[in-house]
Amino acid sequence: MADVESGIGPMAADWLARDEVVISPSYTRSYPFVMARGAGSEVWDVDGRRYIDLTAGIAVTATGHCHPRVVRAVQEQAGRFLHMSGTDFYYPEQIRLGERLAALAPMDEPARVFFINSGAEAIEAALKLARWVTRRPRTLAFLGAFHGRTMGAISLSASKPVHSEGFSPLVPGVTHIPYPYCYRCPFHLTHPSCGLFCLRYVEREILGHLVPPTDVAAIFVEPIQGEGGYVVPPPDYLPALKALAERHGMLFVADEVQSGMGRTGHMFACEHWGVRPDIVTVAKGIASGLPLGAIIAPARLMQWPPGAHASTFGGNPLSCAAALVTLDLLGEGLLENARCLGERLRGRLEAMMPRHSSMGDIRGLGLMVGVELVRDRATREPAVDLRNAVVAEAFRRGLLLLGCGTSVVRFMPALNITADLLDEGLRGFEEALTAVE
Repeated sequence: MADVESGIGPMAADWLARDEVVISPSYTRSYPFVMARGAGSEVWDVDGRRYIDLTAGIAVTATGHCHPRVVRAVQEQAGRFLHMSGTDFYYPEQIRLGERLAALAPMDEPARVFFINSGAEAIEAALKLARWVTRRPRTLAFLGAFHGRTMGAISLSASKPVHSEGFSPLVPGVTHIPYPYCYRCPFHLTHPSCGLFCLRYVEREILGHLVPPTDVAAIFVEPIQGEGGYVVPPPDYLPALKALAERHGMLFVADEVQSGMGRTGHMFACEHWGVRPDIVTVAKGIASGLPLGAIIAPARLMQWPPGAHASTFGGNPLSCAAALVTLDLLGEGLLENARCLGERLRGRLEAMMPRHSSMGDIRGLGLMVGVELVRDRATREPAVDLRNAVVAEAFRRGLLLLGCGTSVVRFMPALNITADLLDEGLRGFEEALTAVE
């Protein structure tokens, strides 16, 4: 790992200066890591410093950096052809990937796939499909949700005001409803089904007084909130939410952009609760680092006509080749590794809690785990500055972490991380936490 006392090296400093001149200041860089190369869950900066990567490029490099089988598949595909738009032509790689995803879809009926380039584009496609299918103009989404930064996606989001500040008017017809933050609820210990109280409020008050349910095309929900703080709903919540959608003829859209593709130990997070969505959005880890997104829906719903929606680069052959290998690797042990090392990750973090009063909560599934840092465990007052300082100190010690929510440190390593690297990273995290507490 990098020397604790070292700052950024001279080559990194030079790249940062050049970046400041030409790159948009809207990017959210947490610390000055300038990458040169990576292998698995280890990365090196341009000055040769080694780091353990527990971010996986924001949950994207599911098979680690430069997995040799993924690299080989991309190289072989590049030697055949780089592009032939799948919206106007056909190529086997896209069709094969569509078949694989349709077979894996968490649905009990034949499914179809629409390919795009990113998570935000997947949300846009899902919103359009939901409106096209239902012919309804309104949508329900959640407080704390983050679905992307394009106009439709940011209209569905309610994570941080900075995401939408200055961009109004947004896409109309979106109503945000409470997400069950039961870990903060003082009644949850005595009423563990308090998440259902949130839904009763939605049905009685929101749908009863504010939003006509017959106007609502879909409910968009992250099975586990990502940017909102790695929040896991109570066990009975998502099934009850799906039942509410069915009662009112609304489509249930599961945003699995961050939680899907094996991240939680299941192919899709909604499978933990046995929920069958009407539309699923995926991206991030699907192609091990190459740009790819998709929506999956029952064939009976995905009946929109030619020209209703398309994407020039969506499902490009290089990304499809990488995704096919990624799915192979998931089936060959990465799902099991995510489950086993996810338990190890939570166990190690829980063992730290008695030593650190700032660790207010640990939550997540598989290798999607968040630690909320607080000023006081009794009040759960978020410790925003402490979280930011821990992430920065971890970087100085050779560990890449990111935050989410108000004061959460999130752990989202590659699904093939080894136990030794995970343990080394966790030691670095505790050292950083101890140094700044």
